[in-house]
Amino acid sequence: MARLGRLSRRLHGRWVYMPRATAECLDYLLRLADEGAIPLAVRRIEDDAIVGVVIISGVTRGVYERAVLGYAGFAPSVGQGYLTEGLSLVVQYGFGPLGLHRLEADIEPENTPSLRLAERVGFRREGLSRGFIRVGGIWRDHERWAITADTADGLVRCEPWQLPDT
Repeated sequence: MARLGRLSRRLHGRWVYMPRATAECLDYLLRLADEGAIPLAVRRIEDDAIVGVVIISGVTRGVYERAVLGYAGFAPSVGQGYLTEGLSLVVQYGFGPLGLHRLEADIEPENTPSLRLAERVGFRREGLSRGFIRVGGIWRDHERWAITADTADGLVRCEPWQLPDT
């Protein structure tokens, strides 16, 4: 993952920081675990290569049953539909096994690829939050996107990959 983070530095720009060294990757994964986040690798079926990541964080139970998704593709495979498929599977996972009702994504208005991805998967734009998330030491505006379990039916669906019978 560190190598992919280095290769994708220009692609991610200021929107996503990916660890670029092995020790940083381990620290990052440990911090996510401490925060109760669920990091998921999006892998290409034919060679098992990691093509992106989706992180489920901020899971809130009770009357909310919601979580926030963060996602990023990696430069060698961007634009090939893998993250659309991976994010669609994560949405199914969130509404299925995790039993959530709502998934959210907070996206900077200038991050057009991320906005398009959210829309392709079925998220809807709910508004703009000014100075919402601190990125690079600056409080930045973010568009709020969400999808709910009752609106996800009939949207992009992907079948989980299974090993063929031998």
